[in-house]
Amino acid sequence: MLLKDFYTIIELDSSDKENVKAIIDLNKEHKVYKGHFPGNPVVPGVCLTQLIKEVMENIEGMELSLVYASNIKFMAVVNPEINDRLQIDLKVKYDTEQNIIKVDSVTHFNDQVFYKFKGNFKAK
Repeated sequence: MLLKDFYTIIELDSSDKENVKAIIDLNKEHKVYKGHFPGNPVVPGVCLTQLIKEVMENIEGMELSLVYASNIKFMAVVNPEINDRLQIDLKVKYDTEQNIIKVDSVTHFNDQVFYKFKGNFKAK
C-alpha cells in the first residue's frame, strides 16, 4: 500500500465484481497535507488515482499497474477537514483477450462529485 495511513476502507462491496462501491475515510492528520497545502489541506490528484488502484488491488487480490488512463477529471477540491469520507463507485470490465481490467469510476460523497477516472489496469 503506497498510501500508508492515508485512508481506511470503511466498506467495500464487491459482491458484483463489475459494480463496486468503496467507502473511504481519509486520515486528515496524514503528513501529505503538511506540504499540500499548509493551513489549507487538499488531497493531491495523484492520491485520488492511487486510491482507485489500491481499491482494485484489494478486490483482485494482486498488485496492479495502471497502463492507460483515457479520462481523468478533477471536478472539485477534496479538503480532508471538510470531506474526510469519500465514496468510490467503480464500473469494471474484464478484457481477458488483452488481459486488462477496464475501470470507469466516480469519487464523490452524497451529491458532490470530486473526481472521475477512466483507465486500464494490468496485473504486475
